[in-house]
Amino acid sequence: MKFTNEVISEIKSYVYIYTNPNTKKVFYIGKGQGNRCFEHLEENSESNKVKEINDLKNNGQIPIIELLRYGLTDNEASLIESSLIDFVGLDKLTNKVRGLHSKSFGRTSIDDINIKYTADEVTVTDNVIAITINKLFYSNITEEELYEATRGIWKLGERKTKAKFAFAVFQGVVREVFEINQWYKSGTLKYNTRDSSEFSEMKRWEFDGKVASDNIRNKYIKKSIKSYITQGSQNPIKYINC
Repeated sequence: MKFTNEVISEIKSYVYIYTNPNTKKVFYIGKGQGNRCFEHLEENSESNKVKEINDLKNNGQIPIIELLRYGLTDNEASLIESSLIDFVGLDKLTNKVRGLHSKSFGRTSIDDINIKYTADEVTVTDNVIAITINKLFYSNITEEELYEATRGIWKLGERKTKAKFAFAVFQGVVREVFEINQWYKSGTLKYNTRDSSEFSEMKRWEFDGKVASDNIRNKYIKKSIKSYITQGSQNPIKYINC
């Protein structure tokens, strides 16, 4: 199953969905170009998406694949994909992460909008590793989801051992502070809110910790650390005083 080159040149970037033909429920939303929408049919992993596809294959079926919008730029496709995932809800899909758009960060509460634009700048006096989690954070995220989004998995060097606290950072603002107990190789710890099936293969790091004491949290939560973060940097990690 694939598109011809003529079709590919016409449809450009697109947003597609996978639907279970038996339940009629959409279980995956994605974006791509060329024959991207068919590639999941040949994937080999332990993800929930592949499990659902394989369950159908074992019954002689495949998902219903549809394009919701096509003839788009990549930027337009990213925006539509992320909006749809936010609207349907990640908990109802087999997507691992919410979509990402360069200028908007998904379904956002009024409180989070106010925090983003009014947060006071703070001077960090503790040994901290600030971790930007823009791809995983969302308004009304649970405490467990926030912790598991922050603690792993990251490409880090020896400086990590100097950090006493980890900041969960969203759009340059500290959303939670965790006290780090110990670092482990990725794939060591259990995750309840994330698919960690491939973490052990990534050769990165994750930490075990707990929410910091109130005197530490009160210093930093809902405060901006934008002055510490290099604008335009793609690195989610920033060491402060380490």
